[in-house]
Amino acid sequence: MKQFLSLLLLTLTTTAYSQQTVSVRVSNPSTTARSDEPVVIPLNGYGDIRSALVTVDGQEIPCQLDDLNQDETFDELCFLTDLKGKETKDYEVKLFDEGEPRPYPARVFAEMLIRNDKVKEKNKHNNFVESITVRGDCANSYNIQHHHGVDFESELNGIRIYFDKRQTLDLYGKFKKRLELEATQFYTQPDQKAEGYGDDVLWVGNTFGLGAFRGWDGKEPTMIDPVRSRTQRVISYGPLRTIVELFDRGWLAPSPLTSHPSPLNMTIRYTQYAGHRDTDVDVFFNKNVSDRKFSTGIINVKGSEEFSDQKGLRACWGTDWPSGDTINFKRETVGLGICVPLKYIKSEEPANKDNYAFVVGTDTDRLSYKVIYCSDNETFGYHSAKEWFEFLKAWKREVEKPIVVTY
Repeated sequence: MKQFLSLLLLTLTTTAYSQQTVSVRVSNPSTTARSDEPVVIPLNGYGDIRSALVTVDGQEIPCQLDDLNQDETFDELCFLTDLKGKETKDYEVKLFDEGEPRPYPARVFAEMLIRNDKVKEKNKHNNFVESITVRGDCANSYNIQHHHGVDFESELNGIRIYFDKRQTLDLYGKFKKRLELEATQFYTQPDQKAEGYGDDVLWVGNTFGLGAFRGWDGKEPTMIDPVRSRTQRVISYGPLRTIVELFDRGWLAPSPLTSHPSPLNMTIRYTQYAGHRDTDVDVFFNKNVSDRKFSTGIINVKGSEEFSDQKGLRACWGTDWPSGDTINFKRETVGLGICVPLKYIKSEEPANKDNYAFVVGTDTDRLSYKVIYCSDNETFGYHSAKEWFEFLKAWKREVEKPIVVTY
């Protein structure tokens, strides 16, 4: 009996050591209230974390664990915070080396689907995949996937990324704040339209759409081509953020230094947080790319009104016919925006018939920027160029003055 009690005490002590507690303080440096602000805690140094619990004032809140490099070890913990102006909150994060991530209601969504031409209804596909790679000489990668590439959304937005050399972001406009892409699969049916579901609201063609990343040959943007292979994959499905990646292997991106540039491997990561209409774009290369220039920007919607603060924020408001996928084929009005840190901008190009473009570059092996949009269909959003541009100026101030996280 004495030996049993000793073993029990040893077991309880070992179990106690499987838990680590991290105190996290989050502060809003501005006088403007913030909602759904992401707090991200890197987990390197905490061991093999398998589950987590986050509380504030003794109340549990949703959190998320993400394995960014897909090695079966969680790399980051994420939760969202609401803060009044100048407010500070203290959170308690408990990390466990056993168990499973706690389930919480989904506030984001992502999917990849292989086409099935035998399915009659456009939005009944269920050939779900998590990653797909094609060779660079694939004849028609654009039509391999349903809705032509990975898609993802928050309650406020919906984006698909074409699986071809354009890698363009195309947009879904909503009437209501909710998740819809699981139901519509980007191809809204007449009965869904009657129930107030949204739809495709932008024609993109060969333009940037909303902030596609491209090469630059010294005169104009170039496609992500040729490549040895191209990949799309979902890294995280939520519930608080979804992360998708594009991986281009062996891209012969133009270089002004040689007519025979060495190939690059490039990963473009898109992170969509719940409660956000903006999307984070992070671009990683397998080597220093200070010898290259690249480009990004937004489509020049026909007849659109342009805004630029000449310091990395560029936007437009315009109306055009979207693609032929829509139900009513009506003209759609959208507001688009992109915010690029000044350190990456080489030049802001004059508008042409296709794009409002930036030439960008980095002295390292990575760069980042943000994209954002709204649809005039929204019952909750913006309905004029003036409203949209004023919102974007306030949004940029928040981007440049992020919440302060200490732990």
